[in-house]
Amino acid sequence: MSTPSTASMALIPSEADQPEAAHGTGVLPWQAINSMIRDRQLLGSRPITPDQVQPASLDLRLGETAWRVRASFLPGPTATVAEKIKQLDGYAIDISNGAVLERGCVYVVPLLESLDLPAALGAIANPKSSTGRLDILVRLITDRGEAFDQISPGYTGPLFAEIAPRTFSIVARTGTRLNQIRFRRGPARLLAQADLNQLLQDGRLVQAEGGRLVARDKLVGVTIDLHGAGPGSLIGYRARKHTDRIDVDKVGQYGVLDFWEPIHQREPALILNPDDFYILATREKVRIPPDLAAEMVAYDVAVGEFRVHYAGFFDPGFGDTDTGGARAVLEVRSHEVPFMLEHGQTVGWLQYERMSALPEKLYGRDIKSNYQNQGLALAKQFRAPI
Repeated sequence: MSTPSTASMALIPSEADQPEAAHGTGVLPWQAINSMIRDRQLLGSRPITPDQVQPASLDLRLGETAWRVRASFLPGPTATVAEKIKQLDGYAIDISNGAVLERGCVYVVPLLESLDLPAALGAIANPKSSTGRLDILVRLITDRGEAFDQISPGYTGPLFAEIAPRTFSIVARTGTRLNQIRFRRGPARLLAQADLNQLLQDGRLVQAEGGRLVARDKLVGVTIDLHGAGPGSLIGYRARKHTDRIDVDKVGQYGVLDFWEPIHQREPALILNPDDFYILATREKVRIPPDLAAEMVAYDVAVGEFRVHYAGFFDPGFGDTDTGGARAVLEVRSHEVPFMLEHGQTVGWLQYERMSALPEKLYGRDIKSNYQNQGLALAKQFRAPI
């Protein structure tokens, strides 16, 4: 497997030059991820590019082959991913120059990145924001892995993406970025409840809109906005069925109405149809201070049999504190039965944890970020509504 070129490595500071990032526990920031690349703990069969590195995560890239398999799987402690693909009689599809991944099918794609982690360093993964807003279920798996999207400390080996388009068939190719990885040194440093309550009181995390903030078990609740700007205003979208495919690498390419049915405010409730896919938004505006990262809990049966989020990572700097925060966009799918959502109902939970060091680059301010200070927003592949 090839490693980053000497020229690109020379631009990346050594972890020895970043003592805080090297020794602090918590989520690794931008500069520590760059140090991992230089120290060959994070490898690429093609050079890892600077724009893959985010304030608290790294974008992962698809490799050259997608294996069509007949079922999702986890390798378990004694098997490799390749062995499971063979067991399921996987069919190889060359995606070097682009290929269609059909909705309702399951694919496993070796990634261009691989890991050689030290014993104290583990990782978690999530779909990217645009991936979640297209209803593409993407999960990271590893050789001998026993859980999706979780990489054990000290893991050495290849990475794979399991891809299951749920609503739209998609076009993807080598280098397409559908998910991202977040590295953590030591155990998660979750905010203590007292610290969480104080930051909420100070308005540093979530801005309530016409309601009260709920915090429990080191989590902050967010609620659904079904009022919008008033009667008749846009409050969300429901995906149309039997649409054309979407090339996920094209930005601003597709008309909204060809793929989405707008939902307008008519009453303070919305009945979710089983297995329909909706884009909605929170009432609250979310902020992620520079010293914290956050993740949204995707599924909580205590509030209903529905999922509200696929792409759960929020990087430091999201919801720029100078502008009062950004609404969290929700990717909603009800399971089994129709479910009625009511305006202001708690639908999800944010979990905040500490960074190992302050990132040298922040979301939106120092890098190109598609969803900074967003309202109700579809994936970047769609043209802005007129």
